[in-house]
Amino acid sequence: MHFLNKPVVILLSLLLVTSLLAAACGDDEPEELTEISLALDWFPWSNHSGLFVADTRGYFEDEGLDVNIYVPGDPSTVLQTVAAGRDDFGISYQPELLIARNKGVEAVSIMALVQHPLNSVMALTESGIAEPRDLAGKKVGAPGLPSDEALIDSMLKHQGLSIDDVEMVNVGFDLVTSLISKNVDAIVGAYWVHESISAENQGYPINIMRMEENGVPDFYELVIVASEEKIAEDPDVVQKFVRAVTRGYQDAIKDPRDAVAVLKAEKPETDLAIENPGVDLLAPLWATDNGIFGWQELDRWEDFAAWMVEVGLLETAEGAGDAYDNSFVEKAN
Repeated sequence: MHFLNKPVVILLSLLLVTSLLAAACGDDEPEELTEISLALDWFPWSNHSGLFVADTRGYFEDEGLDVNIYVPGDPSTVLQTVAAGRDDFGISYQPELLIARNKGVEAVSIMALVQHPLNSVMALTESGIAEPRDLAGKKVGAPGLPSDEALIDSMLKHQGLSIDDVEMVNVGFDLVTSLISKNVDAIVGAYWVHESISAENQGYPINIMRMEENGVPDFYELVIVASEEKIAEDPDVVQKFVRAVTRGYQDAIKDPRDAVAVLKAEKPETDLAIENPGVDLLAPLWATDNGIFGWQELDRWEDFAAWMVEVGLLETAEGAGDAYDNSFVEKAN
């Protein structure tokens, strides 16, 4: 009788062992990643390299995230798509965020990518235009944004002039082309860590007039935003995202050119002749005084909002402190 039941016992034992092994193996299976989107402000360039480092080196995956980093058809809509929940995160600009929030768009800066302005006024070195006062009677090309005209007006007023002393010309985004072809004498709206290098690579040395050195309050050029709803209802995902981005940029700050190499591998169209020297200028602007990547200061938001009211870009500076949230970068660091 016992002999007849032995195969049954063996079979049951084998089934038990198999089920235990399956359960054990199941514990090692990777959890399903949470899919999220990050809308960029422009085509991928050295300033985005930390994001691609985080993606390539698995920092997002370590946090259980699968991030779609993409360039929207119209980057000017990033704040609206994030606020509406069509994108989880996006890259935008401090002035535009304050204007949007003034109009009821519920987006919040959760980290500052670039701690100081990149926007600048540029002129060909051969023109002799080296300071805002030298622009008197000159043509200044601009992409047609109200904020750019307000910025150059403040720079001119800082040296006793105003925007009425120059001729503003809407050149769209053909800024460098318009400058080197001498259709205009100077341009505003171009980044001194990118377009200036492009011009110089074509044989046209550039004089750069930095905004925060010429009467414009210091501001955060680029910020990463999330919606108020996302922050309130899904803070764990926001924290995971910020933690991964922080790791990516910490790597990029330590070795900027290596970060650009990662970008080049992911985006072969990357022009290393621009991005390598550009990232050398850019990397120090990623760093913060307190060592916490992405940190933002209340006075920077309030002072810049007050300036925007002064130049007519905002109706009120009230609530400027609600436009940013440091809690996620503080925990990530």
